[in-house]
Amino acid sequence: MVSADGWLGDVCVLGLGKTGVEVARYLSDLPEGRLSSVTLYGGASSTEGDVTRELAEKGVRVVVGTESVEGHFDLVVASPGIPERSDFFRSAQAHATEVIGEPEFAWRESPERWAAITGSNGKTTTTSLACAILNEAGISAAPVGNIGNTCTTAVADRAEGQWFVAELSSFQLACSKRLHPHVACLLNVTPDHLEWHGSFEAYAEAKERIFANLEADDLAIVSDLDGRCRDLAPRLEARGLRVLRVGLREAPAAAPRAWVDGDALTVELDGQRHGLVSVGELSIHGDHNVENALFASALAIALGADDDAVRRALRAFSALEHRIEPVCCAGGVRFVNDSKATNTDSVEKALTAFEPHRIVVMLGGHDKGTDLTSLSAAVAATCKAAVCFGEAGERIAASLEAASQGSALRVLRADHLADALDVAVASAEAGDTVLLSPACSSFDEFNNMAERGRRFKELVYALREREGE
Repeated sequence: MVSADGWLGDVCVLGLGKTGVEVARYLSDLPEGRLSSVTLYGGASSTEGDVTRELAEKGVRVVVGTESVEGHFDLVVASPGIPERSDFFRSAQAHATEVIGEPEFAWRESPERWAAITGSNGKTTTTSLACAILNEAGISAAPVGNIGNTCTTAVADRAEGQWFVAELSSFQLACSKRLHPHVACLLNVTPDHLEWHGSFEAYAEAKERIFANLEADDLAIVSDLDGRCRDLAPRLEARGLRVLRVGLREAPAAAPRAWVDGDALTVELDGQRHGLVSVGELSIHGDHNVENALFASALAIALGADDDAVRRALRAFSALEHRIEPVCCAGGVRFVNDSKATNTDSVEKALTAFEPHRIVVMLGGHDKGTDLTSLSAAVAATCKAAVCFGEAGERIAASLEAASQGSALRVLRADHLADALDVAVASAEAGDTVLLSPACSSFDEFNNMAERGRRFKELVYALREREGE
């Protein structure tokens, strides 16, 4: 169900990736009277192919091989991979009345019943779990956004009364303007994607834009454990917003709040106390996942989910692919795929899910230049061995060696993922966990983190077959 019927004029789409193509398709399918023209600029490395021919047949003017935008457009919809500081973005900005991101465009097309989730880590798990709870409660909900289902594509097929729970990245939020979810969550803010934003402050400000348009009847949910979130909460309250703080073992000072009371996940909201499940009943492990479950529960309760439905969904929800995903056991060693851990904070959280000093962690990939001090200290304190591989491998290994003086950590090296797994297996014994939690993006060897995770699983399954298990 699409509720918007406003005039869009001449529209330009930036980027020939998944987002740009989906937006162009959506625009080309709009009824007469909504727009004058659709143009897609693919970027400097784009070339003609099946997709460009398909779009051209649908009436889209496709320009490839350049980042110099010409003409004038009433609206530009930019793909999230195009930084605001790039020449491509600035060229479009100089030739447009307005430039917005794709989730903003989708919200304008269908603005009712949105909830939104952002953070450096935990977004996908929290979004998936929130949708699972809502649907269990009989409240129709769909995960959209950075989780994989483009918001604009979902708009075209939106059911009457359906909630969108949008996982939003900093890229997607950076050029949002009017996007207005009724419940918005900020899980945490740790340094990431600094090469895209230019600074940590710009990155954090993009994350905080999720709250920009909230009103008094809406709900902001923020971590009480993250320093940046703690500092933000009073500023949100000063705007007259309701702010629910999420703690862990220690309850935030006052309601609305969510925390673990004794051993029970608990949410206090609108004068009611909701006792949910014990930590031990969750199938997702680690303190970070307990926090994710509290965020998801608070969001769902705010949207009307009943306690029994929340409990059922929390008990049933299992690990997502590539996020602390159990693969199998071979030779008494447990193998876990955490390929989605593309920054250091995510790895540090993952390490808390396993028995200390029984972890062989695999670290490496494309080097984003992230500071390694905190990661190295955590690995030295909790792991028996670390196998460093890929483009970032040597820098990570050197940092670990400097941090592990006096500890029992073994720092090992390998060229590629397959080699790293062989080294990890040789370093593990029955009862240990081999954990792929790279702290890096995958672009030195793979197209994305999902391809990396699936390759890891293929290698592990092949190992198990060789072991005859």
